[in-house]
Parts: sequence; C-alpha cells; structure tokens
Amino acid sequence: MLNEKYSVSQYSVNTILGFVEAGDIAIPEIQRPFVWKRTQVRDLIDSLYSGYPAGYLIVWQNPSVKLKDGKSSSGKKILIDGQQRVTALMTAILGKKIIDDDYKEGIMVGVSEAIFIKSRLKQSSCFSDDFSVD
Repeated sequence: MLNEKYSVSQYSVNTILGFVEAGDIAIPEIQRPFVWKRTQVRDLIDSLYSGYPAGYLIVWQNPSVKLKDGKSSSGKKILIDGQQRVTALMTAILGKKIIDDDYKEGIMVGVSEAIFIKSRLKQSSCFSDDFSVD
C-alpha cells in the first residue's frame, strides 16, 4: 500500500480567503515579507477576473513549524508557495492591512479601487456562488 505523498484540490478564491481568515492556513517564519507593488496586485485581480489561471498554492501539513507571529503551527496548513498572491487577495478583496518588518503599513488598496475590484470580482467565476462583499 502506497502512502499518499500529496493531493490536489481546487478551491474558489472565496474559500481560500476563508481558510486564511479562520486561521487554517498560516505563513511560516521562513517566508519573505510581502513585496508586491500595487500594479502586481492589480494584475492578479485582472487575471482572475479574466479567467486566467493564477497558479498553484502549495501547503504543507506539519505539526510544529514556527510561524511569522512566533507561535507554533500546531497542525495548521503551512503556506509554502503562494504567499504573495494570497496576501494580495487579502488586501485587495478583504481590505486587510499589510504590516512590514518595521511595523509600518504597506500596500493598501484605496476605497474607490476596492469598490471597483469587488464589483468586478462579484461577476467572476473564480468565486463560489455564495461570495458576497459589503
């Protein structure tokens, strides 16, 4: 009997953001800080809206990995690849602030940009039918 080394699952953007907000996916200490510029965030959103693939996210289930906040992962899924994309989506769609290593706020989508992004993404198939925005 072979042990399963990996599995592939497909989730909507809404579901992935829900995992992050619920704390089911965490960023390990070894990850670099968020470095994307506004144009890269915009391009990701535009790609999703246009139906282009946005790449894979790679997560690893490990019982004890040190996280960015200094805590242990305690069996959470650890985001190995895709942090820049997930963080960009968190700020663009959910309005989460990004704090850099100096505890200064980084990239933040303006209110008018956020309203435009949310109205466009509500029409996109990358979100599940139950996706809602305020």
